[in-house]
Amino acid sequence: MKRIIITGATSGIGRETALQFISDGWTVGLTGRRSELLEGFRLLAPGRVFTRTMDICHENAADTLHSLIDEMGGMEVYLHVAGIGFQNPRLDADTELATVRTNVEGFTRMMTAAFNYFKERGEGGQIAVVSSIAGTKGLGPAPAYSATKRYQNTYLEALAQLSRTQHLNISFTDIRPGFVDTDLLKGGHYPMLMRPADVARRIFRAITHRQRVVIIDGRYRMLVALWRLIPRWLWERIELSATRHPETKTPDH
Repeated sequence: MKRIIITGATSGIGRETALQFISDGWTVGLTGRRSELLEGFRLLAPGRVFTRTMDICHENAADTLHSLIDEMGGMEVYLHVAGIGFQNPRLDADTELATVRTNVEGFTRMMTAAFNYFKERGEGGQIAVVSSIAGTKGLGPAPAYSATKRYQNTYLEALAQLSRTQHLNISFTDIRPGFVDTDLLKGGHYPMLMRPADVARRIFRAITHRQRVVIIDGRYRMLVALWRLIPRWLWERIELSATRHPETKTPDH
């Protein structure tokens, strides 16, 4: 039996990815903060879709995850899509800290819960995360967003090493998309926008093929390669203009 739990499945990338796994016959557990959006999934595949209302910033989120795992009879793949992002060139402290609470504290809460579940299960498993190309460099208009995405990339590297040294057979997939045409980008002017359904198909392939790091898509792979060639002294002198009003959400899921 193929069983996956997707955290952050109520809209955008998470929703489209959930549809991919449901259509492929997987048993799917879905979580999100908006219960009314989760309920619609149950009708698509009664008996194969399970849902829980959950906020990863709450201390009981790990307990909610374990409750969902128990109802499904187990989990082979955990996919973390939940996250927020803001362009905040004015560096409002509350905005930065809200991003950290979700993308670092909430993320870490769910990573440790999934990792320890697979460890205690004794049969391994797969942890996948939709992070972002923003983790490649520090982006001036979105400091906390780019920093928290780098944190996620590094945290997965550390867990992958931990899994290997402890012989746990837990694999990891770090999925790094560029700009995706979701509700979070409405009203902005973003280049190279990708359709959520197209991104979801790439995510499905990355997970089912157990790829380690995937940048979506080819245009963004070239962009990231270019970013990495830019020396620090030059990068810090490049002015990156905010593409929306300050303190609005950046592309996330």
